[in-house]
Amino acid sequence: MLIDISPPISESLAVWPSDVAFSRSMHNTMESGDAINLTSIQTTLHLGAHVDAERHYVADGRDVAQWPLERFIGGCRVLHVPVSRGGLVMPEHIPSTSALRVLLRTDTYPDSEQFNEDFAGIHPDTVDLLADRGVLLIGIDTPSVDRFADHALPTHQRFGERGVTILEGLRLGHVAAGAYELIALPLRITGGDGSPVRAVLRE
Repeated sequence: MLIDISPPISESLAVWPSDVAFSRSMHNTMESGDAINLTSIQTTLHLGAHVDAERHYVADGRDVAQWPLERFIGGCRVLHVPVSRGGLVMPEHIPSTSALRVLLRTDTYPDSEQFNEDFAGIHPDTVDLLADRGVLLIGIDTPSVDRFADHALPTHQRFGERGVTILEGLRLGHVAAGAYELIALPLRITGGDGSPVRAVLRE
């Protein structure tokens, strides 16, 4: 059984303030007599469930096409973390796990169509804890691993220093804690600083 953990992409999906919202334009329509429907889109790469490439926060970092595909498929553990809105996921919130991928359910960003600034972030020490355990990817159910007001992006920087992959914008409110297989492949965008993904869990 597959569990979809990606929000639907539409014009109503909230994006980071000042970022480019999703829009769709129809250039051909069968309704108007064309042989096909043909659509183009304009959007930020950091849309809904998405990967942050190193290039997003490290000047000479890898683009999204250079991330190893193995990062995005394989065993993972979903953790429910007791963090309040505006708080930080701390090392003491993380139980022992041998999973190579960890997804954090904070429940602090409940509606993907309504941007709220008081979502939780991840403390840099938590990144260190998980990296020391061999974790390759950390996902979260918020728009960013840093809190909204953390403009220096200390947690992003720690991810870059430790070589751990960031997966943001997940929908985990309907997912029980436990072990799953994660499938969340990014698009192969040369030079891309990120990519939307269709993230799913397999029980």
